[in-house]
Amino acid sequence: MTMSSSLFIQRFGKTKSLTKRSTKKYLEEALYRRLLKDGGSDVSVRQNLNQFLKSRKKAYKWEVDHSLKTLRSRKRYASALKLSETMAERGMNKTITDQAVHIDLISKARGITAAESYFINLPEQSKNHFTYGPLLNHYCKHQMTEKAESMFQKMKELNLTLTSLHYNSILTLYEKSQQHEKIPQIILEMKSTEVNPDVLTYNIWMRAVSAMNDISGVERVINEMLRDENVSPDWTTYSNLASIYIDANLTGKAETALKELEKKNAHKNLSAFQHLITLYGKTRNLLEVYRVWRSLKLAFPKTANISYLNMITVLVKLNDLPGAEKLFREWVSGCSNYDIRIVNVLIGGYLKENLFEKGEELKEVSRRRGAKPNSKTWELFLNYYLENNKIGKAVECVENAISTGEKWVPAVTVVGKIMGYFEGIKDVDGAEGFVGILDKVGDGVGGEVLEGLIRCYAAAGRTSAVIKRRVKMENVELSDEGKSLLEKITVT
Repeated sequence: MTMSSSLFIQRFGKTKSLTKRSTKKYLEEALYRRLLKDGGSDVSVRQNLNQFLKSRKKAYKWEVDHSLKTLRSRKRYASALKLSETMAERGMNKTITDQAVHIDLISKARGITAAESYFINLPEQSKNHFTYGPLLNHYCKHQMTEKAESMFQKMKELNLTLTSLHYNSILTLYEKSQQHEKIPQIILEMKSTEVNPDVLTYNIWMRAVSAMNDISGVERVINEMLRDENVSPDWTTYSNLASIYIDANLTGKAETALKELEKKNAHKNLSAFQHLITLYGKTRNLLEVYRVWRSLKLAFPKTANISYLNMITVLVKLNDLPGAEKLFREWVSGCSNYDIRIVNVLIGGYLKENLFEKGEELKEVSRRRGAKPNSKTWELFLNYYLENNKIGKAVECVENAISTGEKWVPAVTVVGKIMGYFEGIKDVDGAEGFVGILDKVGDGVGGEVLEGLIRCYAAAGRTSAVIKRRVKMENVELSDEGKSLLEKITVT
């Protein structure tokens, strides 16, 4: 036997041995594939994860890391956290980066207090810019300004390595909390500490300057971004810019920005197509809306419900009802899920044009197709009835919307108009019936409703033995007029 043959046999034997061992102790397929094999729904992921953990099979660290990344991208935070915790309990060491991921998972699955506790208990050598980052991001995302600013300051005092990621968290905080004037100051601080801005930094900066009504300032930011060799504008940049120009009635500049957006969408991003359609709709350029729609359908032959929803919404806003109807029929002919949201858009278009019969017919046809009216459906008809002073029908819509079981409460203006109507015709029973419907919401009917009911009793010359008690029980604060009328209608 030659030396090379001997080595081959040795290696082959070793490989065979390893294969045999891996099928015994390790999973036969990558963990992330196993977890997502039934489609990746929350329930199926939890079931597959429990099966894996119960089996006591092993997984390589790269599999666990990849699985955590995949689960996070799909927002399966609780399952990802359970996997992370269990593997740590079984002896899989966590790097500092792993610990940072764990903090992020805890904050999303169990809340910030649990994440803070985990962070506090980390060894000191693990407390660096990686592990500070997720907490800072969470504080900023949820506008916990005092905690965010305090942590950011502490990171500076500890001389931790700050990156655009940390600065972007603070910039996002100030953008969300409408503190736009602070954003240019943070940009200056970044420059002074030689932290390079990234595309998100520039996008936030641009929107902040726009919020301060400084269009020339926006253009200065864009020009600086274009000169920055380390950054390339993305489609979001041009989407933001187009939106800013549209709000400023600079339609020509907006359409130029939209052309740049289209160039940046080389990878055929669905969101980019939908932004293009929406923004061209805002410029009222129907030809471009249809052109981009054709491009979207070429890129995505199996066109999603969300795309039809977006396009039909734009057509309805542009008063192209025939176009919206044609697209709706196209969607119905190929849809697997009869989406009530798309139905609602067309119903809204019909009611806007006083085509009530068409709206009512579409509602009933959709009901037969299994798409039950939701709170939005009833709200559309509610508003139509109010505009046409059909209060009885409006009250029915309120009751139907509440009975869907969704978290829905009629607007204060709607309640005020209905209660005002009952007061005007001195219909105490009608007002009481409406208040009874509102009681089903479960959070108490509020001061405006009870005050309206008191006025209705007063207008009708009726008295009550229970309204005063109800005002006290629900801790409602009445106006001076309401208090005075309450005394007049109260009997003991």
